Amino acid sequence: MHRNLINGEWVEGARVSRNINPSDTRDLVGEYAQADAAQARQAIAAARAAFAGWSVTTPQQRFDLLDAAGSEILARKAELGDLLAREEGKTLPEAIGEVARAGNIFKFFAGEALRVGGEVIGSVRPGVGVEVTREPLGVVGLITPWNFPIAIPAWKLAPALAFGNCVVMKPADLVPGSAWALADILHRAGLPKGVFNLVMGRGSEVGAVLLEDQGVDAISFTGSVATGQRVAAACAARMAKFQLEMGGKNPFVVLDDADLAVAVNCTVQSGFFSTGQRCTASSRVIVTEGIHDRFVAAVAEKMKTLKVDDARKAGTDIGPVVDAAQLAQDLDYIAIGRQEGATLAAGGEAIERNADGAPGFYLRPALFTETTAQMRINREEIFGPVISVIRAKNYDEALALANDTPFGLSSGIATTSLKHASHFKRHAQAGMVMVNLPTAGVDYHVPFGGRKGSSYGPREQGRYAAEFYTTVKTSYTQP
Repeated sequence: MHRNLINGEWVEGARVSRNINPSDTRDLVGEYAQADAAQARQAIAAARAAFAGWSVTTPQQRFDLLDAAGSEILARKAELGDLLAREEGKTLPEAIGEVARAGNIFKFFAGEALRVGGEVIGSVRPGVGVEVTREPLGVVGLITPWNFPIAIPAWKLAPALAFGNCVVMKPADLVPGSAWALADILHRAGLPKGVFNLVMGRGSEVGAVLLEDQGVDAISFTGSVATGQRVAAACAARMAKFQLEMGGKNPFVVLDDADLAVAVNCTVQSGFFSTGQRCTASSRVIVTEGIHDRFVAAVAEKMKTLKVDDARKAGTDIGPVVDAAQLAQDLDYIAIGRQEGATLAAGGEAIERNADGAPGFYLRPALFTETTAQMRINREEIFGPVISVIRAKNYDEALALANDTPFGLSSGIATTSLKHASHFKRHAQAGMVMVNLPTAGVDYHVPFGGRKGSSYGPREQGRYAAEFYTTVKTSYTQP
């Protein structure tokens, strides 16, 4: 039994959840305690009590703890990657890469703990000194998603701790294993009691407490748009700080002058890898007329080579969908696309068993062509391995189509034209822009976030994380 971590102690929950391997639903990854509302409140109280001491620790103390955690994550990346692939369904190479990213994030923010600075500014009044400094917020609630079960907890947790905050974290119900492993590493690294608390449980119960409890000073959330809107409303009602990372319907533009091999690779990587379960995945591919037919044929041909199988098996390109509900949603959208008049050019079939006969939530990647911008499959986030191709007359129309979305997380273009690449970087309405690169796949030391309905609040990752996890104080002194 894997227990919750509250006030430095591993405690039983109100109930137990079973963590199932989506590659083989007969395989039980483990049993994990589920906290109730009362335990969530205990965790918040523990974090509040710990804040007075943790907030004034030295940068070196915080560096040492975060650096030690990062070192252990990196040393165990093969083991932890296997766990991640087993519980979430990413292929083993992708899972190991995600774990390595989490380790590097902890290493980076260990350094940031030493780099928190301030300013001394001259006053307009003679003899008065002015200092501008950053201080921790207090208790931060972290609500993390299932699609990146160790990297996203890491990029929220590491800066929160580095800047002197205390934390209560609720991971997604589907993937408690990676979050529990991270909690275990931090606990053994020597974090004082109450500084970090793990409360696994239902969003309707544990998440609701985090949103409503006056003891929580800020919430960092990654998940669906609908839930994000509820987080925003709850936090605004009690004037708590909040940060939201939500959905995406990311475009990838392919121009006539693009290198065809580059365009195909970017499309397949962006849309299908990680089973399309990335908020940065490119599910709308906008292709100009001169290259359209060659591009569609090349993508369809490439799709024939993609192996859908057990996430941990060597040679697998695409693992399973995370669970039965997500698979049903993907299949529903494939049916909707056909009903709307789109052409299903390749794939889209559910696969009940993998090559070894194990039951799992498998889906052959789907490619739609002859779609229009107003179809639901081009407006709504599917969150599966489904790509829609939209035909455009020229660059100007392609750019307009790319920006015609309520989301604005990531946007990409394949072109050999410096003119078009430069114009697209400036005019794409997205927080991140990729030129001749997949829309999914970002560095751990630079800002992550979007615009419009994709994000709200300061950016995550990199030195910009300080904007959310600290508050600015201006101090005046007259000797």
